[in-house]
Amino acid sequence: MKKTLIGLLALSLVFSCKNAEEKDKNTEEEKTQEVNVYTHRHYESDQELFKQFEEESGITVNVINANADELIQKMSMEGEQSPADVLITVDAGRLERAKSGGLLQAVSSKTLEETIPSHLKDADNHWFGLTKRARVIAYAKDRVDESELSTYEDLASEKWKNKLLIRSSGNIYNQSLMASIMVHNGEEEAKKWAAAIVENMARAPKGNDRDQVKAVVAGEGDLAVVNTYYIGKLLNSEDPEEVKAGESIKLFFPNQDGRGTHINVSGAGVAKYAPNKENAIKFIEFLISEKAQKVFAHSNYEYPINEAVAPAALLQEWGEFKEDTLNLSKLGENNKKAVMLFDEAGWK
Repeated sequence: MKKTLIGLLALSLVFSCKNAEEKDKNTEEEKTQEVNVYTHRHYESDQELFKQFEEESGITVNVINANADELIQKMSMEGEQSPADVLITVDAGRLERAKSGGLLQAVSSKTLEETIPSHLKDADNHWFGLTKRARVIAYAKDRVDESELSTYEDLASEKWKNKLLIRSSGNIYNQSLMASIMVHNGEEEAKKWAAAIVENMARAPKGNDRDQVKAVVAGEGDLAVVNTYYIGKLLNSEDPEEVKAGESIKLFFPNQDGRGTHINVSGAGVAKYAPNKENAIKFIEFLISEKAQKVFAHSNYEYPINEAVAPAALLQEWGEFKEDTLNLSKLGENNKKAVMLFDEAGWK
C-alpha cells in the first residue's frame, strides 16, 4: 500500500511537470503569435498586405505608424524594452542610420538572401529592400528637347540656368542622390555639382516631388528631379489637376550610358531586441514574395524588388532602364558628409 501510494505520487508529479511544461509551451506560443511593426509607410496597399499575412500565417500584425525619425528615436529611447519587431522605412539612408544606431540585428534567411539583389540589401543582413524607386528627370514636353538631357552631372550645365526645380537639401532622397554622386565622382566634384545646381534653380526649394512637377507645368521651371512613383500617383490621382500635371511631363532616366540611374528603396529590418524574431523574419519574407510584390508594384507604382515580378503596366510604358548597382549601404554611410557638402554649397 505504501509503495503504491509513493508510486502514484511520483506518477502524479511527472504528469504535473509535463502539464506545467505544456502550459509554459502553450503560453509561449500564444505570446509569440504576433509581430510588432514600426512603419514609416502609410499606403493602403501595405494595410492590405498586413491583413493578408495575418490570414495566411495566423500571426497578428500590430502596427505603429510615424515618420522615420520619430520611429528611430522611439526605438532608441525604448532600448531593450522596445516591443518593435520590424522597422519599415523609405530610403536606404534611414535604414543605415537605424543600423549604425544599433537598432537592427543581423538575420539569416535563405529566402531574403536569394531573392533580393545584393546591392539592394545590407551586406551584413541588418536590412533588406522591399521596393525600388528611381530618381529621374521630369521635363516639360513643349519646352525641353530630350536630346539635351543626359546625366545628373549635366544638370549643373549653364544651359539649365533658372530652369531646374528640386527639393530642399533636408530631403533624404536628395541626400542619398548627393551621397551617390560623392561615391562616384569624389567629394570635391560633388560639392561643385551641388553649387552649380543651386545656381540653376528656378526658385528656392520647397514642397515635395509632386509640387516640383506642378511647378514645371505652371511654367516656373522646365525640368525637375523626382522619384518615379510620384508620377504614378499623379497619373492615377482622383484630382483632375494632378492627372493633368502628370500628363504634361515626360520622364528621362539619367546616366544610361554610364553607371545607370540612381535608385533607392523602401526596406525593412528586424529590430535589435525583437521579442518575436522568427515572426519578424517570416513577415519580411512574405513582403518580398511574388504575391506581395505584385500588390506593391500595382498599387503604389514602385518597382518590385523581386525580379520574378513584372512592374506595373504604367512603369513598363516608361521602358526598361539601366540602374546604378552601387550598394545602397553607401548612401547611409555618406549621409552626414552629403549634408555638410550641401551646406557648403548653399543648398537650402
